[in-house]
Amino acid sequence: MQNRWIKIAAIVAGWAFLGFVLTLELYFNNRAGMKPGWQVDFVDLAIPQFGRALMWALLAPLILMLRARVPLGAGRWVGGVSFHFAMSFGVMATYYLGRMLSYGIFHGEPPTEFWTSAFHGFYGRNIIDMAYYWAVLAFGYSLEIYQRYKNEELRSAQLEARLVETELKALREQMRPHFLFNTMNTIAVLVREGKNDEAVNLIARLSSLLRMSLDNSGVQEVTLRQEMDFLERYIDIQKARFSDRLQVEILIEPAAMEARIPNLILQPLVENAIIHGVAPKSGPGRVTVTGRVVDGQLHLEVRDDGPGLSNSTQRSKEGIGLANTRERIAKIYGAHGQLSLRSEAGRGVSVQIILPCRT
Repeated sequence: MQNRWIKIAAIVAGWAFLGFVLTLELYFNNRAGMKPGWQVDFVDLAIPQFGRALMWALLAPLILMLRARVPLGAGRWVGGVSFHFAMSFGVMATYYLGRMLSYGIFHGEPPTEFWTSAFHGFYGRNIIDMAYYWAVLAFGYSLEIYQRYKNEELRSAQLEARLVETELKALREQMRPHFLFNTMNTIAVLVREGKNDEAVNLIARLSSLLRMSLDNSGVQEVTLRQEMDFLERYIDIQKARFSDRLQVEILIEPAAMEARIPNLILQPLVENAIIHGVAPKSGPGRVTVTGRVVDGQLHLEVRDDGPGLSNSTQRSKEGIGLANTRERIAKIYGAHGQLSLRSEAGRGVSVQIILPCRT
């Protein structure tokens, strides 16, 4: 409602300013051609000029409606241009004759002299009313072009948002089969080894994990606290697979827990750390997940103490999880999001993520 009144005030101010400019122009023209002893009354000049501005303010909606009904391009431009030229001349003539008639009545001029006065009183400056008509037409076309531009811009933004959302969904869907394959393979191994109770427990944990995943399937961002709840259930499943060989340490600062991050962004990193860091080791392996807020940025790290990656194999062993995570961060945050991979031979791999801290 407030914006509506602001628009109305701006329109009124614009037409009032036009009336003032017309009056000012006429005032100085009359002063320049004034004979000695004559005086020019600014108010007397202002009344008809503000009346002219009021007339155009009232006619503008009608002209814009005519522009929509009969565009300039109608009839291969000949019909549209001719129609509006005739309308602009008719408006100008109507205003001029009406003003002359009012002037004659006010000053007691005989009706028989009306047409003579109208003929001799017409001068080129009256043509300006035709120019106003065409100016309103031009404003209408400018407004239409601007509206088309805004609509195209909005459609482009909506299309881009839908495209990014579709791509992000595709990236998430790529990770699920990868994770499910590994988990089902673990369950199959437990069944073959006769560990039926452990297999049943693992199926129950997987069911709980999938339920959480489905509940957040349409969510692009979650809090780090929600992500850690999901990650802990995932870690429980992996511990069933690796038993005492897997140790996971969670070091998340309380200030970072409410920061918003892309949904399911840590799980593929932890999965990579387990597969490439813990699995190749003959003894126990450790995965550490840290999170802290530094200078308005959220710093996340997933680190393992595995054998590490050589420079030649580092890129080839990134896998689906890490590659998709890198692409998701780039699509969501652009230059404001970073993912870096560091590896030291014999000391493991560390993946650092830096995101804007939004709560």
